[in-house]
Amino acid sequence: MKRLLGLALAGLLLGGGAVQTADLIDGFDAGARAYEQCWACHSLKPDESRVGPSLHGVFGRKAGTLESFNRYSEPMKQSGVVWSEETLAAYITNPRKFIPGTRMTYPGLKDPEVRDALIDYLKRQAR
Repeated sequence: MKRLLGLALAGLLLGGGAVQTADLIDGFDAGARAYEQCWACHSLKPDESRVGPSLHGVFGRKAGTLESFNRYSEPMKQSGVVWSEETLAAYITNPRKFIPGTRMTYPGLKDPEVRDALIDYLKRQAR
């Protein structure tokens, strides 16, 4: 939260104005709301896996390789996917289509605006 307030203040000080700051806060809120669909299975804390692996440090990580999580499907481990904004967006849209045989039961997030907000949220929170 301190980081968000710092970003909002920086936007105001740099002439970004209240509209851009409001957009930033709205985007953060939309991403946080979207993450509510994920948190029961995925933590943002390092090495705190639940039903699914921790999303901490997910960007740049090869799929199926988090050492503290041992329940990956073989298709996930063999996928060769490296998580980026693009690959995560494709996976979140339709997990079973993107990696057939994945164990993730989530049916997919079809709304591109909500999906983008979720990915932006994860970029800020999952580092």
